[in-house]
Amino acid sequence: MKPPHSNRHGGAGRPPGSGRPPSAGGRPPAGGGPGGPSRLHAPNGQPNDRQQRRDHAGGQSSGAPAQYARPQGPRPDGPPDQRGPRPQGKPFQSRPNQDNQHRERPRNDFHRPDRQRDHAPRQQLPETPRGAVWLYGLHAVAAALANPSRRLRHLMLTEEAQQTLTQRRPPPWPVPPEHVERGRLDHLLGRDIAHQGVALLADPLGTPSLQQALERTGPLIVLDQVTDPRNVGAILRSAAAFGVATVITQDRNAPEETGSLAKAASGALETIPLLRAVNIARTLIALKAAGIWTVGLDSGGVTLSGPALGDRRVALVLGAEGEGLRRLTRETCDEIAGLRMPGKIDSLNVSAAASVALYELTRRA
Repeated sequence: MKPPHSNRHGGAGRPPGSGRPPSAGGRPPAGGGPGGPSRLHAPNGQPNDRQQRRDHAGGQSSGAPAQYARPQGPRPDGPPDQRGPRPQGKPFQSRPNQDNQHRERPRNDFHRPDRQRDHAPRQQLPETPRGAVWLYGLHAVAAALANPSRRLRHLMLTEEAQQTLTQRRPPPWPVPPEHVERGRLDHLLGRDIAHQGVALLADPLGTPSLQQALERTGPLIVLDQVTDPRNVGAILRSAAAFGVATVITQDRNAPEETGSLAKAASGALETIPLLRAVNIARTLIALKAAGIWTVGLDSGGVTLSGPALGDRRVALVLGAEGEGLRRLTRETCDEIAGLRMPGKIDSLNVSAAASVALYELTRRA
């Protein structure tokens, strides 16, 4: 029978005659003794590094040398602490809720007086009724004041604008004016709007019927999906200059009556009827049935000539910029004509093309 292994459970972990029973797992005992050297002391009887740190932190232990004991009293490298007892502090107070209370901060040299808030009551801007429109610009407002068919609500202007408006349209006016600062108009209309110091709140004009428009003399202008309000306003201005009877736009793909359209028209919105048609092709058929010659303006047609048209009453049809006339609109027109442009540019803005075409039509006289 073989003797048991010294590292196995149940075997002899220490040689016979050691005087102490073996520990579990064959490990030596924690303290020094007959069973082997202590873990806290070196084999030569001196304390190891771990025991030195423990003696220095917790005081002198049994069997430790005196040089490792913690010194008592004042530090040898300085005078004793003469600061006295610690003063009594203030009792603890909870921090106030910053959502309900505002802490006052002292004003310093970096305080800017120009940033102080003005607590004076602000002037209330007039409410814009549903469907009403703000007209601005001296020409547009003066023409609206002179139009008896226009329903006016509120007039706001500066002192400088009142002097100029009085020269263009002498009082009395249908509505009393309210004198305001220019900054109030900027806040009402926008800083990028050239309102010239005057704004008029009014209702949109009523739309006449096609039969009522045909009773007026002069040529007609039909706009096929021209959506820019400034272009429509500029065309209205040219139409008023060349004696056009009416301007017809599409009901859906056309701008509404706005302040920018009225300002670009420079007062022509009050004198030239602006009709809205649901279908442009059907409107052209109705104009042809009334004896009007429809001419679509396009660079691919023959050169437009006023004298060649003779005594015909003409309806000038213009398409949107870039796309031009739509296919059905082009096919419905009686004639396709273009402008003579001998230069290097073969196209014009739709409002500029309308002006040149209207001038060509007036050469028949």
